[in-house]
Amino acid sequence: MTTPTLDEQVDQWRHYLGRRPGVAASDVDELTDHLLASVDDLATRGLSDDEAFLVAVKRLGAQDDLARAFATEHSDRLWKQLVVADPDAPTAGRPTGPAVMLAFALVAGLAIALPLQRTVNTPSADAWVWALVALLGVAAVLGAWFWWLRRPPVVTVVAATVGVLTIFTAAGVLYPFEQGGMTQALFLVHMPIAVWVVLGASYLGRDWRRVDRWMDYLRFSGELFIYYVLIALGGGVLVGLTAAIFGFVGIDVTLTLARWVVPVGAGGALIVSAWLVEAKKSVIENIAPVLTGVFTPLFTLVMLAFLAALALTGNPVEADRGLLIAVDLLLVVVLALVVFSVSARPADAPPRLQDWLSVALMVSALAVDAVVGFAIAGRIAEYGTSANKLAAVGENVVLAVALAVSAWRYVGFLRGRRPFVDVERWQAGYLSVIATWAAVVALAFPVVFAFA
Repeated sequence: MTTPTLDEQVDQWRHYLGRRPGVAASDVDELTDHLLASVDDLATRGLSDDEAFLVAVKRLGAQDDLARAFATEHSDRLWKQLVVADPDAPTAGRPTGPAVMLAFALVAGLAIALPLQRTVNTPSADAWVWALVALLGVAAVLGAWFWWLRRPPVVTVVAATVGVLTIFTAAGVLYPFEQGGMTQALFLVHMPIAVWVVLGASYLGRDWRRVDRWMDYLRFSGELFIYYVLIALGGGVLVGLTAAIFGFVGIDVTLTLARWVVPVGAGGALIVSAWLVEAKKSVIENIAPVLTGVFTPLFTLVMLAFLAALALTGNPVEADRGLLIAVDLLLVVVLALVVFSVSARPADAPPRLQDWLSVALMVSALAVDAVVGFAIAGRIAEYGTSANKLAAVGENVVLAVALAVSAWRYVGFLRGRRPFVDVERWQAGYLSVIATWAAVVALAFPVVFAFA
């Protein structure tokens, strides 16, 4: 891995400061001028660029709280480790290397594998409970991994996370769901969303109240997903080859692989992925802009082609629940692309082509949503609602608001009327709305619709 150049390190500095709440662009420029002046002075005294930057940050950190916070928050990189000597740093005092990570990964794998053993040859009601225990168990291990990294853990965050996991476990066990019913499926889909947002507080530790830091959790989640998919693909190939090799000598290992190896691997890969994201940040920082740059225009073209086809053919939209769910999934993908693009973008960079493509993506997605939503509204008015329809409509509204306001703020940035950090703060702050809606669907809808 190459060492960042001086310009790249200064860009990291400016990016961080620009995302701090209450920091104007003029403040960032002033602090950067101080930093560069100090670097130039030190360079004339014979220091290399890296050495001059390190000392300049150290000096500025002693004078300015923002600079000190920057060095403290980003103490995971080499020069920042040298700058910051903080006895309360999250990684101080305990090991966080591969051995500890693998221990957590094994526990996460067993948290899935052991409960799933109870689902074999059991009634569907009991199987549902044990599957739920496995899902929430691996979430608890991931939370524990975050607490281990963010030592000492924040007591209120730990209590809130344990409380949320306990509430969902109790609801899943005690609710008299109709097996295979709509509300049971809604619970299973929405519960992980609420848990994911709550785990964000564990990931952020002492910074969980800072809205700007939640963008780091969104970035982390996207990167974790990439690593998890890559590990899953490799694991699938390994499992297939293992079954084939043993099969050639007359030994059938498919049952062992299915009941133990795959569940342990699925749970362990989550911890491994989280560890890789933290350990290999610079690699992913190069991947994120590439992924968003490729898929943003492709999704935009697909949606524009769909709208053009509707206009040219005059075919009516088939207004049913399946179409609305498909559109909701489309909005989720679009929102994820936009958030990932925003998280990978330097806050102080001027408007560029990718920004305009992001706006085009959001506008086209909202246009498709408006066409389908109008048709669905007429169908609901005619045939009434149900748990699935109401949940899909609610999610549609939640996602549409997220995209609409993001597009509005993005346009304001492109027109020079607001800083880019306003887009980041909106997306990070909106997580609480998404988590609240997911919790309402998971916990309240089953009661309202009689667990059917």
